[in-house]
Amino acid sequence: MHEHHHHRYGPTESGTVMLDIGADTGALIIYTGRDQHGREIEISRADEPGGKRTHVAVRERIVRDGVFHSAVYPDLPAGRYTVWWDDDTPAGAISVTGGAIAEFVWPSSAPPGPR
Repeated sequence: MHEHHHHRYGPTESGTVMLDIGADTGALIIYTGRDQHGREIEISRADEPGGKRTHVAVRERIVRDGVFHSAVYPDLPAGRYTVWWDDDTPAGAISVTGGAIAEFVWPSSAPPGPR
């Protein structure tokens, strides 16, 4: 797990996140609470146990209707992904479909398992 609490993770305004989806590539948005701002959330392919993880930071997103916090993975190969709570504990799993945006809601408390 990676956590950063730097000012470089300032708000992202509407229209500043570009998604590169189509054919066999999708995107993933993980919605979190404000308390996760700056946290880097890791994901990995579920079909590659022990495989490479990738992470992005949770950022404040300013949209026309208000503010929310999320981590955005703009271009993922289609497949099933594990979302990691920490280095050893999965927070859940999500399927990413080519040409679509998958959405995952970050759990409000730690899932059962190793920590």
